[in-house]
Amino acid sequence: MARNTKAKGKIVRRLGINIYGNQKYDRLLKRKPQGPGNPKRGRIRQTEYGRQLVEKQKLKFAYGLSERQFRNLFEEAKRQKGVAGHNMLILLERRLDNVVYRLGMATSRSQARQLVSHGHIHQNGRKVTIPSALVREGDTISVKDKKSTQDLVRGLLSENASRPVPAWLAIDKDSMVAKVNILPSRDAIPTIADEQLVVEYYAK
Repeated sequence: MARNTKAKGKIVRRLGINIYGNQKYDRLLKRKPQGPGNPKRGRIRQTEYGRQLVEKQKLKFAYGLSERQFRNLFEEAKRQKGVAGHNMLILLERRLDNVVYRLGMATSRSQARQLVSHGHIHQNGRKVTIPSALVREGDTISVKDKKSTQDLVRGLLSENASRPVPAWLAIDKDSMVAKVNILPSRDAIPTIADEQLVVEYYAK
């Protein structure tokens, strides 16, 4: 699958928000709050479509999805009962690569995606190599029983110790076994984009 190869710093500056969660991008935005490019050109007045596109791009880049993946996920969210925008965010959070990231087993979602793709993560005791696999309530997430893998993840857990684990997840850092206590609600998901504008974008 094609991945975004643009510099993350430029994406963060263009969108005006730290969508990746890494503190270095907070420092970058503080140092360079304006978007990339020639500052003398000034800001172009943004249309309603432009605003909707930006909100969609925030989520797409943050979770590391291709355009096709994101569209398919939105269509799935729309088929479910409830508010389509809320369903979309919940589906994004339930992705296995995102759960690995939220647990602190990876420094970024791209690193979490790599851990899953390379077979280092087990879901309910079975190796899963599909980053988009969805977790369910009661699922357990564990690390491959291999010393090099366990040493790697233990180091990452220590490195990311200051990042809080969401209440809908729980992890025993000694055994490196985590559990999905409940599925996330909209209130439990950090807001980085206006999901209603994303819904409007796809409604056209």
